[in-house]
Amino acid sequence: MKHYDYIFTGVGLAALMTVDQIIKSGKFAGKSILLLDENAKQTNDRTWCFWENGKGSWDKILTQKWKYVLFRNETFSRKLDLEPYEYKMVRGIDFYEKILKSISLQPNITFLNQKVIGYNKSAGKVVVKTDSANYSCQKLFNSIYDQIQVLEQKKYPLLQQHFIGWTIKTEIPVFDPNVATFMDFSVPQKGNTRFMYVLPVSNTEAIVEYTLFSKDLLPEAEYGEAISNYLSGLGIADYKILEKERGAIPMTSYKFWENNTKNIIHIGSAGGWTKASTGFTFKNAGKLSKQLVTFLQEKNNFRGFHQKSRFWFYDLLLLDILAGKNELGSKIFSAMFKKSKPALILRFLDGETTFWEDLKVIWQCPKGLFIKALLRRIF
Repeated sequence: MKHYDYIFTGVGLAALMTVDQIIKSGKFAGKSILLLDENAKQTNDRTWCFWENGKGSWDKILTQKWKYVLFRNETFSRKLDLEPYEYKMVRGIDFYEKILKSISLQPNITFLNQKVIGYNKSAGKVVVKTDSANYSCQKLFNSIYDQIQVLEQKKYPLLQQHFIGWTIKTEIPVFDPNVATFMDFSVPQKGNTRFMYVLPVSNTEAIVEYTLFSKDLLPEAEYGEAISNYLSGLGIADYKILEKERGAIPMTSYKFWENNTKNIIHIGSAGGWTKASTGFTFKNAGKLSKQLVTFLQEKNNFRGFHQKSRFWFYDLLLLDILAGKNELGSKIFSAMFKKSKPALILRFLDGETTFWEDLKVIWQCPKGLFIKALLRRIF
């Protein structure tokens, strides 16, 4: 059984960002590292978006960026100037190629396309079993999400941000490539939190995505029907579907980090790195991967890595509300975006506001809903 210093089970966003930070640090050249995933990461299987102030490390692989986004519901529409931020988009394949190229140049890092079956602690080491071999390591970074552990507990609700997106190309110019549609709640809610998300990359091409924050997924045909109806409502009838993307992102304040041990850490969605209230992962993973690699240089026990903040509790209250009354999502997000300064909202969602700034954002939301949710949590 071959032994490694570090093994990554699952090679998604969080794992690749962490390995990228390991390489950039220049401090781990003497460590043997194994990456295990059944997927070779050679297809464009997803799209990530994030907001950022100024130039960033991913600018060279951006597909598009926007200074303006649109928020809309059935009664009002607001074009938001994100200054000083820009909303940026990265295609999965471009991200994979950038990181995997860097990994291929490192003699101490190996990437094997094998399916991980499980892992366990044995004699002070961690043993990982795949469909074709066993490996041991000193430190395990696991990003394979286990929904069962969340479903088996009742303290923290679990919703899904689930969606299907179409990349379409139209015959005539119909999109404004300078404005992304961040949330369009004007679509029928049907007892859920449902919205459209539009990312134009030119005046004839865009990703159009039907997204829900709810407990249960829909039949596949229902997503497509909603997108078709939305495009028809925009007067778009003649178009070609270039690509389709489907996903389901867990939204929960479950304390994943309590499952960490001295030598095993859960990262990505498996570690609670997804922003629970919005499903945004890319920027959060970037922050946490840097922190993790710094931590790894200084400390030896993964139990001490996670630091809980008040923003975790804010997310919990929102999810409590949506778990009980899922149809209220439009009302809550509309109240937040109707009058608040866009830059303040984005800093709040990033967990970078002061407590008094938190109150400015929260005060815009339906107060009764959050007070009731707070009281339920306290008592």
